[in-house]
Amino acid sequence: MNRKLRFGMIGGGRGAFIGAVHRIAAQMDGQAELVAGAFSSNPERSRVSGRDLFLDPARTHGSYAEMAEAEAAMPRERRLDFVVIVTPNHQHFSPAKLFLERGFNVVCDKPVTFDLAEAKALRALVAKTKKIFVLTHNYTGNAMVRQAREFVRTGALGTIRKVLAEYSVGWLATRLEATQQKQAAWRTDPKCSGATGCIGDIGTHAENLIRFVTGLHIEELCADLTTFVAGRRLDDDGNILLRFKGGARGVLHTSSICVGEENALNFRVYGTKAALEWHQEHPNELIVKFADRPRQVWRRGNGYVCADAARNTRIPGGHPEGYLEAFGNLYRDAFRAIRAEVAGKLPPRDVSFPTIDDGVAGMAFIETVVRSARRGSKWVKLVER
Repeated sequence: MNRKLRFGMIGGGRGAFIGAVHRIAAQMDGQAELVAGAFSSNPERSRVSGRDLFLDPARTHGSYAEMAEAEAAMPRERRLDFVVIVTPNHQHFSPAKLFLERGFNVVCDKPVTFDLAEAKALRALVAKTKKIFVLTHNYTGNAMVRQAREFVRTGALGTIRKVLAEYSVGWLATRLEATQQKQAAWRTDPKCSGATGCIGDIGTHAENLIRFVTGLHIEELCADLTTFVAGRRLDDDGNILLRFKGGARGVLHTSSICVGEENALNFRVYGTKAALEWHQEHPNELIVKFADRPRQVWRRGNGYVCADAARNTRIPGGHPEGYLEAFGNLYRDAFRAIRAEVAGKLPPRDVSFPTIDDGVAGMAFIETVVRSARRGSKWVKLVER
């Protein structure tokens, strides 16, 4: 296919944060072009957002349903190749379902749906339509996260015994939602966010990274959820003990009320031979620890990193890469799969991005956490996925 991929966006209009991030990441390599959108549930705001982005007014739609009908009727040479869904959680399932049914590939922000039942229904539809479905757990696109996974895969750590993961921020340490701040308002509203607050918003990133790097799957967990800010309707702090299949143990902490923390996502993995440590706020470095010699600091962009880390490195070492580049790496791999699908071929075997299966796993994690917390922090088996 000797052209750019064409995509449309649902959500992400004026005042939205994540929509702009997706647009930057999707267009970072010059492989895709935004040509259509339904940027808001308010038709006028959607039209204004389309003008901001210099789109053809005829392809700026007042609703995602209108967009699906119009774009499905387009001739093949103008038709969208995929859509990007960047709405609040409760507005993921319906547009994803509709566009899959109309024959479009889908890129969706996390968590994948409002609840586990919707995620399972979406998984069945992806299997039926055979369309590409990409879930943007963007931190998995970081080069040194890929290097960490390679250490585990090659057995350099030995048998994994312990995993610690944290995602802490402080921006919701006060009741910001009471000021009508848009990002805070929907994240703390159970009608939009779902059954959890910080667990679904950022805790799922930590859970996904554990699974991506180690390959371990949670067998059961014990969760303590707290709402510290008076008047808030969803949790803003969570502490979870984990038992993995195979015997490893873990602790996952996530919070949005940790004053002074900006974006403290990190993990530590301890094996019988060595250990790993990675911090999102210093994403170009991976710390490797040993019992019998000094620790090492592996840095992105050097010749000693694995092939997967090198492939996800964009510029020479010493030039920092981080959040946006990791997002772009996911899109770049997704484009290989989407191009193949559009051409009627199978996706390449070496593409690597989170899929609908990761979305279902994330929703199973959320549901199990809530179940444990509501039972007084009892140990609970992971719910059926």
